Amino acid sequence: MSFFTEFKEFLTKSNALALAVGVIIGAASGKVVSALVGDILMPVIGLILPKGDWRDASIELSRSTDAAGKITVNAIKYGDFLGNAVDFIAIAFVVYLITKALLKPAPAAPSQTCPYCKEANAVDATKCKACTSALA
Repeated sequence: MSFFTEFKEFLTKSNALALAVGVIIGAASGKVVSALVGDILMPVIGLILPKGDWRDASIELSRSTDAAGKITVNAIKYGDFLGNAVDFIAIAFVVYLITKALLKPAPAAPSQTCPYCKEANAVDATKCKACTSALA
């Protein structure tokens, strides 16, 4: 069997092709969601959050100057962290809304209920799977 035949068989018999398609669609939809959050939601959220450049807020731990006069600041950038947290929450919310709108729950499989233990059983079952009593 040739390499290409084995590779084609691998792609068609495994979930590799479905996974690849999912990754590509995920990357494309990620750009759309990021644009939606960055261009539409974040300006609205910016109205609620404090004014100014709050994403640059930091606690300076130390400051040093090298021989060339370049200043190096060692700081905890909590504003950047909070900005990324707000971005994550907004993106997660948009993904949740899109998923909820596109994916509908599968209908429940038909079943019959045991009159004694109230366990759900397949429609064609003759005995209850939980208490083994006869089903009508």
